[in-house]
Amino acid sequence: MALGAKNIKLMIAGLLVLASGFLLLSGGGSDNPDVFNYAMFDFRRLVAAPVVMVAGIVVEVLAIMLTFKKEK
Repeated sequence: MALGAKNIKLMIAGLLVLASGFLLLSGGGSDNPDVFNYAMFDFRRLVAAPVVMVAGIVVEVLAIMLTFKKEK
């Protein structure tokens, strides 16, 4: 394979970090369209979720680009 076992584990970890970023981004809706919900603009959705998602992308790139020495 082009990627080793450590790279695959790192890619799975990156996918989990990305998924957690998307979970942080979800929610904040309102059942009543006439009422504006300010919960959309809290710290979790505006700052924390994008930072976690970018960190997941960085982990994915590192998982693809890093080469590990083969164990004997």
